[in-house]
Amino acid sequence: MAKSVFRFLSRHPDTPEISGERHIMRLPLYADYKAWMTLRSQSRAFLQPWEPTWRPDELTESAFRARVVRATQEHASGVAMPMLLFRRDTMELLGGLTIGHIRRGASQSCMVGYWMGEKHSGQGHMLAALEMAIPYIYGGLQLHRIEAACIPDNWKSIRLLEKAGFEREGLLRKYLKINGEWRDHVIFSRLPEDGEFAKMLNT
Repeated sequence: MAKSVFRFLSRHPDTPEISGERHIMRLPLYADYKAWMTLRSQSRAFLQPWEPTWRPDELTESAFRARVVRATQEHASGVAMPMLLFRRDTMELLGGLTIGHIRRGASQSCMVGYWMGEKHSGQGHMLAALEMAIPYIYGGLQLHRIEAACIPDNWKSIRLLEKAGFEREGLLRKYLKINGEWRDHVIFSRLPEDGEFAKMLNT
């Protein structure tokens, strides 16, 4: 995890864009619709087993415009940052990562969720996205705890979270309705003293 990324984000904690060496994450724009619709459509069979049931209008432009408005409002109110992930050199859309359920007060925590286009899966892009998001969450948003949950048989997601320094905490029974069924989820967490971020703080 590059120190320069963390320092940049520390100076600009309110920016809706997070940059790394090979990737950029930012809030969605209306202009992203075609690329988003194409990637989500091509990846439907790949994504649906792990997501809530898609609505009939899921891929329409009007639904995407509503998504953009909601993302802007959630970021402005400080409750979530639903971002799209792009390859930095070509600005090709790869997937998305959301810093959501941001809680202040005694909790100071959030939940991360993510998706990746099928043709970009298994190439390290989402691990890079998490490694960009983690220092921003701790240093920019000043949060203490990051949570993530995934279905127990989603071994790719479990391996990803473990590589990113998350610790398994337990099982949430019938936690979310995924693809039409209430599914158990494994809950993971990450604290500032875990992994690479702790090393950065001590250098």
